[in-house]
Amino acid sequence: MEFYAFIHFNINTFSNMEWGLGDEKPEIFNPSELDARQWAKVAKESGMKGIIITAKHHDGFCLWPTATTEHSVKNSPWKNGEGDVLRELADACKEYGLKFGVYLSPWDRNNAHYGTPEYIDIFRSQLRELLTNYGDIFEVWFDGANGGSGYYGGANEDRRVDKKTYYDWENTYKIIRELQPNAVIFSDAGPDIRWVGNEEGHAYPTTWSNLMRDEVYGGMPEYAPEYSSGQENGTHWVPAEVDVSIRPGWYYHPYEDHKVKTLPQLLDIYYESIGRNGSLLLNFPVDQRGLIHEKDAEQVLKLAAKIKEDFAENLINNLASIESSSDRGHGYTADLIADEKPETYWTMGDEEISGSITMTFDEPTAFNRFLVQEYIPLGQRVKAFTLEVKTDQGWEEIANETTIGYKRILRLPEITTSALRFTVTDAKSVPLISEMGIYNAPNVVVAPIVKRNPQGMVSLEVPDQGVDIYYTTDGTEPSKSSTSYSGPFAVTEPHTINALAIDQKSGKTSEISRLDLDMAKGDWKVLSEGEKPEQLIDENYGTFYSSKDNMAIIDLGKQAAVKGFTYMPMQNRYLNGVIQNYEFAVSQDGKNWKTVSKGEFGNIANSPIEQKISFASSPARYIRLKATKTLDGNSATFAEIGIITK
Repeated sequence: MEFYAFIHFNINTFSNMEWGLGDEKPEIFNPSELDARQWAKVAKESGMKGIIITAKHHDGFCLWPTATTEHSVKNSPWKNGEGDVLRELADACKEYGLKFGVYLSPWDRNNAHYGTPEYIDIFRSQLRELLTNYGDIFEVWFDGANGGSGYYGGANEDRRVDKKTYYDWENTYKIIRELQPNAVIFSDAGPDIRWVGNEEGHAYPTTWSNLMRDEVYGGMPEYAPEYSSGQENGTHWVPAEVDVSIRPGWYYHPYEDHKVKTLPQLLDIYYESIGRNGSLLLNFPVDQRGLIHEKDAEQVLKLAAKIKEDFAENLINNLASIESSSDRGHGYTADLIADEKPETYWTMGDEEISGSITMTFDEPTAFNRFLVQEYIPLGQRVKAFTLEVKTDQGWEEIANETTIGYKRILRLPEITTSALRFTVTDAKSVPLISEMGIYNAPNVVVAPIVKRNPQGMVSLEVPDQGVDIYYTTDGTEPSKSSTSYSGPFAVTEPHTINALAIDQKSGKTSEISRLDLDMAKGDWKVLSEGEKPEQLIDENYGTFYSSKDNMAIIDLGKQAAVKGFTYMPMQNRYLNGVIQNYEFAVSQDGKNWKTVSKGEFGNIANSPIEQKISFASSPARYIRLKATKTLDGNSATFAEIGIITK
């Protein structure tokens, strides 16, 4: 399927949380303009083939009028309790020719029976309702965060479950096989589709569709580093699904309206998911109106248009000849890689695990994309391949890669050549190459990166040469008539910086970069003890402060009306000491403290992005962020702290 949509829409949309506690009132669920047809239209126009919706998230609120709990839409004011989000979306998917899937959280922070055998019966009843009342289901999505991960709250916060045995997955899966035999099941452990191991939008340069399935289970802590890229000798076919949100969070938050992923970011995701033997599940956080936000729709449609542009012309059609080092003969020859029929393929003799195809152009041709596919009905086989171009000096290697699978796409610097050679250098068995593509994708002008140092000096950076940068500091949209960037400039108080780049030759413009700035940190001082305290406020997410006593205390240097704070967890791969539960306090004198906010950073383990917490304005000269719990039990670490005064 390659590309399909996730919809995160539930009671969290109205509580402004990522992971609800389960004690939210159904009365707050009240979308004003809910339109599932709009969701389906956006998905269809974006080239997506299906939609999966969060029918029930960890808070236990059900988007359909279930008989299993009162915590559902039937007790909300939306449509006077007569509404059914699942019915509306299932009908919309059918109208637009999309497949329909459901996310059902095994964990339930609302249900008082969670942690007991009674809950398993409730959970399975919910599953049966979803699988019998809404037509064909193409995918059933089980989250790994299921009460055994250390997160608790609501009606069952003191309950613990053995996540390996509590859900009795074997018998739960039987319900799906019985009621929806064509549905595939997603979780860490599959059994049909596996998690790719991150929520950042990428598979790996080496991605196998095989998995040692019997060794894994949903929510296992060591899953990501050990199993997410698959195994060459995996026992089962469990391909990777790449789940990522179009915004930093999975649920809608108004303050992320300007943080929708840029076109270059979405292109990176496309090429590093679908282009690396994965399926892309792109999430839309539906807003409180019940609509995919205009900015989200705009960006995904830009992605769809750019992908169409990148792959508009397959230059393999301009070849003068296609020759192979060897082939099996009639029905398996090299020219079949260009017939646009996935059921045909080039292959060699049974004992041959290496071989090459040489493609000669009619005339010297420029390209910067290369696509190759294996015939996966007979398995993923290629372990290594190279790509070479012909030069005046002979053959020059331009790529040396590992796996292919269903689809592998290479992004390359633009190269002009008269011939191209693809070579399988190693394989598990005789290679079966179904399709190839050669393309010359137009470049994208990349938006400036906006940075500010602690002293308040703002710099605008672009990776491309030959572009001009223009910016504004009042939140208005920049243009060629705005201030031209010539060097760093000072911004020490709250301002919104918008910037864009314009290519000097083509006149193409980038998307607009935006950075909301608050008080500069030049006069701040870290008073708490720990390792490298200066890195707590250095405006560099690549560094971090390790606390001695699970807290960070900062002297702001002057009085401020603090309306919130930001916490960026450490960004290296180990995520040591990431704060899960917190208390934030303010003080006038550094001695007497007032706690103004406490809670948890939901889903921070899987999505370690900046956390933004708002509260009623409080006067402060000193601030203190204390970890009451970290993900791993180690002392708290902090990549950066900021305050909100605007």
